[in-house]
Amino acid sequence: MHANVFIPDAYIDLIETQLASKVELESFIQACQKPLRKSIRVNTLKISVEEFALIAKQHGWNLTPIPWCEEGFWIEADESERALGNSIEHMTGLFYIQEASSMMPPVALFNNLTEPTRVLDMASAPGSKSTQLAVYMNNQGALVSNELSASRIKILHHNLERCGVLNHAITHFDATVFGEYCFEQFDAILLDAPCSGEGAIRKDEHAMANWSLSSTSDIAELQKRLIESAFYALKPGGSLVYSTCTLNHLENQDVVEHALQTFASSIRIDDLTTLFDGASRSATVNGALHVYPHHYDSEGFFVAKLTKTASIAAPKSSKKRGKFPFERCSKKTVLDTRERLTTELKLDINLNQLDLWQRDKELWLFPTEIAPLLDCVRFQRIGSKLGELHKKGIKWSAQTVVSLAQNSHLTGIELTSAELSQWYQGQDIRPSEATIGKGSVFVLHNGKPIGLGKWVGNRIKNGLPRELVRDGISF
Repeated sequence: MHANVFIPDAYIDLIETQLASKVELESFIQACQKPLRKSIRVNTLKISVEEFALIAKQHGWNLTPIPWCEEGFWIEADESERALGNSIEHMTGLFYIQEASSMMPPVALFNNLTEPTRVLDMASAPGSKSTQLAVYMNNQGALVSNELSASRIKILHHNLERCGVLNHAITHFDATVFGEYCFEQFDAILLDAPCSGEGAIRKDEHAMANWSLSSTSDIAELQKRLIESAFYALKPGGSLVYSTCTLNHLENQDVVEHALQTFASSIRIDDLTTLFDGASRSATVNGALHVYPHHYDSEGFFVAKLTKTASIAAPKSSKKRGKFPFERCSKKTVLDTRERLTTELKLDINLNQLDLWQRDKELWLFPTEIAPLLDCVRFQRIGSKLGELHKKGIKWSAQTVVSLAQNSHLTGIELTSAELSQWYQGQDIRPSEATIGKGSVFVLHNGKPIGLGKWVGNRIKNGLPRELVRDGISF
């Protein structure tokens, strides 16, 4: 299939002007015609790399480290009986299937960065980079994930929740508004810009079927508006990474040069040539990385890092914000909720990075650092729903509670393989050992919480959200 990949002649002519020789052009074309290696990133919010390596060995998965990402691996796995995406480890968020090159921008953003409290991912669905940013933030501070496409918001939220991300907020805007709405509010910004997608040709042989130089120029104009917006939204001293999965200079070097000229007295481009061993092979003259598919046997990618050296004048603003439907919980509600977390779920959790807010009867955990943005922009979703107030207490939101419990020493019910299948089919569990309990109970897999149920006599009522049920799945 990949040997027949469509590469327009005009595109080959363009790339030839960027490469050093005919020999390198031939290497580039040959790489584009090879299937892409599968890669994953271990989610260290839920499991250490060392623990995951043991699980991989048990499954017979062969892991090869990715040079630029400590949690990233190329993976060889027999998927004839079960795809990696249907493994229990993927379903419970222990790893994310992510192309190797796309791991590079978050790594570059956090290179030499000191604990940013507020981070923006300007074009974030389906969530691979946002979940990676949350790992590097260790679920602290506030991570704002923006997505323009309404149809992709749901999968973005699902992936954040699956990976145990608690410090997130989701917005649904054309990202060109952030400079106006959130002027100098973010410590770090990732702009993985919409692009012509030339670097993704190894995943889709028809990726360039509609490619043209004129459409590329149009996309570059949008990218220039986006990078301006990002720079306005960045705090002085903050870092901005601009990246694309495309390979032409119009959408890469030229866009960065536009930012350097537009903000000439307040901007610096940082050198990424020492980001990892071998990075210099992809370095541009000003220290950005232009990764061609034949460099590391990966997708094509471009990554540049910019620093805002001084404050700039704010753009003209005409923003409007609707009524905010949440209010902070009373001290009594906060204390009562903390006590119930301890007594009912046996969770002793430090929530100093999370605030408790209320909407009607719903209790929500918001990242503390989101508060300064509440008057700046309207959010599609903030934080995580903790539960709902009832006369007899709180009905807990299973996904949030499971995320809170990841690093706690828990007592619960370890599921057998058969019970694990029943759980993900949405069925109630009757533990193999004769047990009768009371109240909420965590269900565990390899000692880690994967769900929250409730005792009803000698069975555990399934608390898995309907959207996570997999009819017919078996482990």
